[in-house]
Amino acid sequence: MSKIFGIVAGVVVVLVVAGFIVQRSFAADNAPMPEVGQAAPTFTLPNQEGQSVSLDSYKGKWVVLYFYPKDMTTGCTIEAHKFQADLDKYNAMNAVILGVSVDTVDSHKQFCTKDSLTFNLLADPDKKVVQQYGSLGNFGPMVIAMRNTFLIDPSGKVVKVWTKVDPNVHSADVLSTLATLQKAS
Repeated sequence: MSKIFGIVAGVVVVLVVAGFIVQRSFAADNAPMPEVGQAAPTFTLPNQEGQSVSLDSYKGKWVVLYFYPKDMTTGCTIEAHKFQADLDKYNAMNAVILGVSVDTVDSHKQFCTKDSLTFNLLADPDKKVVQQYGSLGNFGPMVIAMRNTFLIDPSGKVVKVWTKVDPNVHSADVLSTLATLQKAS
C-alpha cells in the first residue's frame, strides 16, 4: 500500500511541476503592455452571446478595455457592477465598456445573466488578446487575466493604462480621467 502511495505521490509531484512550467511559459510569453500613445492592438473575440466583437468596430468611440481574472468572483463582480452602474455616464461620454477574461462564452453568459450585466464581456480562452495586452498572469495554478485597463481614444490610440486596479473605485477613476481627456481635446 505504501509503495502505491509513493508512486501516486511521485506522479502528483511531476504533474504539479509540469503545470508550473506550462503556467510560467504563458506568463513568459506575454507581449509588452501597450503604452500610452501607441495604437491599441486590434482583435476580434466572441461576447457572452457568441457574437464576434472587433475593437476596430469602435473607431470614433472611446473604449474602456478592461481585463479581469474570473467571472463571478468577488472582485470581478464588484468591478463589473461598478461599470454597469455607471454605464449611462459612459454612454453620454461616447464610451463603451469591453471586459475581457480567459473564461468561456458560456461562463460570460452565466455571469451576465446572474448579475444583470448589459455591456460586452469578451471570451479569450486561448489567451491571445490577454497576452497581446501584456495582461496574462498567474494565480496559483491558474493562468488568468490580470486586472488591467486600457483607455483607447476614438482614433484607436491608448491614452491611459491602469494596472492592478482597485475594483471598488476603478470605474470612478476611469470616468474622471475620461472627462479630463475629453475637456482637453
